[in-house]
Amino acid sequence: MREWLKRASIALAVGLAAPSAAHAQDFSKIASDILHKSLPGDKGNLSKSDVTLGLKEALKVASNLSSKRLSAKDGFMGDLAVRIPLPGILGQAQKKLQPFGMAGPLDDLQLKVNRAAESAVPTASKLVVDAVTSMSFDDAMGILRGGDTAATNFLRKRTEANLRQSFRPYFDKALATSGALASVDGVVAKYGAGLVKTDAKTWLAEAATTSALDGLFYYVAREEQSIRRDPVKRTSDILRKVFGG
Repeated sequence: MREWLKRASIALAVGLAAPSAAHAQDFSKIASDILHKSLPGDKGNLSKSDVTLGLKEALKVASNLSSKRLSAKDGFMGDLAVRIPLPGILGQAQKKLQPFGMAGPLDDLQLKVNRAAESAVPTASKLVVDAVTSMSFDDAMGILRGGDTAATNFLRKRTEANLRQSFRPYFDKALATSGALASVDGVVAKYGAGLVKTDAKTWLAEAATTSALDGLFYYVAREEQSIRRDPVKRTSDILRKVFGG
């Protein structure tokens, strides 16, 4: 049973942590493959409540650890895996101008966006924890036993829309505090005039919000893997009961 739970927990975390629609099918397939290698034949001494609480606790701990990592200075900017790029034409211009030392305003804007993400990510983490807390045993099993789009469907139906909506005001405030919103109009006028068809501030905030949440979910999956593999990471009674140690 514990071996299955280990497989089940990582499958669930991978499903929940799918960073975008483009990657969700791959994440869901991984989850399905992990689960079906070893389905439970006997629940042993663990109840459904134990299973659900253990999975929730693992994801809550993973989310909090991810938040701590990403909210540090350079948590986003200094990490190539999650660094938030400038969107669209601004990112393209930045790459072309950097070799000539002419991308200063663009580099500065990117830094401010990433600083905003570092400031706002603890709020996103709390919202993820709230979503995990509301997850039922049937939710968990639905993801684990679902098809190639089960993880995507669960993520979008239960968390993505509310998470983005709830997180956005906090991130907008962080973007304003970092100076990113004050800079973007001038940068767009200089490097993307006529090519950005919507309000520049809204355009930047929407793209940056998506990237910030992608980064958080990326590390939630990695932290959950650490909990599964490393007994030292199992810091509560329920984690030790479910995962051993």
